[in-house]
Amino acid sequence: MASKSPAKPRPSWWRRASFWKRFVLWSLGGAVALGLLAVVALLIAVYTTRSSLPSYDELKSSPNGQMIRVHAADGTVLVSLGPSYGEWIPYDQIPAVMKDAIVAVEDRRFESHWGVDPLGLARAVRVAYLNRGSGRRLQGASTITQQVARTIFLSNKYDFGRKMREAVIALAMERKFSKDQILELYLNKVYFGGGAYGIDAASRKFFGHSANDLSLAEAAVVAGLVKAPSHYSPTADAEAAVERASVVLDVMAETGKISAAEARSVDPRSVKLAPEPKQNSVRYFTDWALPQLEVLIDESEAPLEVWTTLDLGMQRAADEAIRRNAPEGAQGALVSLDRDGAVRAMVGGKDYVSSIYNRATQATRQPGSAWKLFVYLAALEAGHKVDDVVVDEPVTIGGWSPRNSSGRNSGQISLRTAFAYSINTIAAKLGQEVGFGTVADMARRFGITTPINTQPAMVLGTSNVRLLDLTRAYASVAQKGIAVTPYGITRVTANGQVIYQHQVDTSHVLVAPYVAAQMTDLLQTAVATGTGRAAQIGRPVAGKTGTTTSNKDGWFMGFSSGLTTGVWMGRDDARPIGGLQGGTAPARAFASFMTKAVANRPVEQFETKVTLPEWQLEPEDNAYYAEPDNGVFVDADGNPVEPQEQGTTPAQPVEEEQGDRIDEDWIDRMTGRPATPQPVPQRGPIRTPAPDAPQRSGVVPRERPAPADEEY
Repeated sequence: MASKSPAKPRPSWWRRASFWKRFVLWSLGGAVALGLLAVVALLIAVYTTRSSLPSYDELKSSPNGQMIRVHAADGTVLVSLGPSYGEWIPYDQIPAVMKDAIVAVEDRRFESHWGVDPLGLARAVRVAYLNRGSGRRLQGASTITQQVARTIFLSNKYDFGRKMREAVIALAMERKFSKDQILELYLNKVYFGGGAYGIDAASRKFFGHSANDLSLAEAAVVAGLVKAPSHYSPTADAEAAVERASVVLDVMAETGKISAAEARSVDPRSVKLAPEPKQNSVRYFTDWALPQLEVLIDESEAPLEVWTTLDLGMQRAADEAIRRNAPEGAQGALVSLDRDGAVRAMVGGKDYVSSIYNRATQATRQPGSAWKLFVYLAALEAGHKVDDVVVDEPVTIGGWSPRNSSGRNSGQISLRTAFAYSINTIAAKLGQEVGFGTVADMARRFGITTPINTQPAMVLGTSNVRLLDLTRAYASVAQKGIAVTPYGITRVTANGQVIYQHQVDTSHVLVAPYVAAQMTDLLQTAVATGTGRAAQIGRPVAGKTGTTTSNKDGWFMGFSSGLTTGVWMGRDDARPIGGLQGGTAPARAFASFMTKAVANRPVEQFETKVTLPEWQLEPEDNAYYAEPDNGVFVDADGNPVEPQEQGTTPAQPVEEEQGDRIDEDWIDRMTGRPATPQPVPQRGPIRTPAPDAPQRSGVVPRERPAPADEEY
């Protein structure tokens, strides 16, 4: 019997399957394996991230940026810059309506998901597909936990890598912190617009009270801000904020957080918004003062409280004085310094909103006869006295022939009279006598930081200056020759600790006290009976007017009762302004401001008495009063009529007189002259010549110390 051959094994199911079936199975298997690997990798990433997360207390204290709050002298907050943080409100003290509103509108499945909401993500992907090609971002996919992760750990850069990191951190946070803790972090850290971070900062900014007292309507407004803080901000668009709050109320009703009746009973339009602080002239001051923080402190993270010198009452008076007195079409600026240099008021223009250009600290303009302060200081330091007899007569210096605004000369007059009526020929001859370089040196000594030319016409104020610098110079005269340095910040605190305290330096003596006293004598005479009579305020005032060619600039600089104030008016394009003179609108603005600024200060008499100049010079409506101080001596661009060769004569060293405590080293640094000047040849005093002796300068000689340099 023949044996049977063994049966052949049947091919396996895998071999019988078609190529495509095997491909699909391999793909599914690979996908599952990759999925498992991805899950393992995700778990590793989540738990690794969880172990590296800071503690909850550390997350609470982590900064989002530096906040700076600026205070006036009385403690009033002038402006808050950078991110603003309110008080941290614990979870159990946050109003329930606020928690319900934010969960309803931002993450209604917050209590059930693990940090990332797959359903929310799927919904967002579907919306993105429907809006493909429109350029809109994928929105609605981030949970509250993801937003916390982004706020604390990541940036707002929108890309896939950031979204993946955000998801991992969110999952890790859900493993480490409770839902209540995450929501507490969110409500205290998320950005609500207007620089406000957290519900307390938002509530204080928009409603003027703590977040502990939020009503349902207010909570709806705040919750609606997160989606688009800049668009829905009540201060930016109140109508949009109301509409968004209505949407929030509807969503709260839809999710069962409130009833439909409650939603209908609340009217977001009834919410009272806190008034926005005025951002007008006070910003000129803060824009000038705050950049100084970079050199005063090195704290760059902790919130700062900056205490300043600004007096709000004086600031309001200064703002009003400029707006009411500046001619139509003209701008105006005002700076007021206390006796120690504290800036009590600063106005850089008529309206900060329309122009942030600070004409008090940035603009450089010709000062006209207000510059004569330095000419007369140099003359007084060289030995002149206020009662010296000088000759007002025609004079020519290097081809330049200045004339007086009256068009005539008055012969022999006192130095006091010459200054009171701003007589130009006398200023020119004094400058020639002491040396134009010496006048420039005096200006540098008193804090002028802009370039100074030493052509003869410089004595009439042809070198541009800043109002703040010129005010500083007059303040130093008021302080009996001691240097006054303007400052705006008194102290800075961080986390309750003082990290900067201003110290006033009174060690730098610029001129001897008797020189400053004589200068004050001249200045108060100019106000009592000269070109500055409009600046009288019923108490002793010392000051000087300044007017430039074709009435382009008007100045008044003066001091009273320990307060020194400088006023400038003119057009930004330097076009002439009819009727603008230092003795008119600027002097009136000075008087308007100072009347209010010194009202509560005791009346202070100057150490020198007012001596009236020769009454017979001019009648009551004399040509000197309220006329341009030097308008006929420079061309339409403010340059000398007969310009000399360009160049600057080196400033001459100033001789120190016996008994004066002048700080020469400090003056060297201020003026830029050599620290160790070469020995200066000395000569004996000038003796009064016989009556018929020729006089080159027209200034009657008298016995006095000789100038430092023989050529002068």
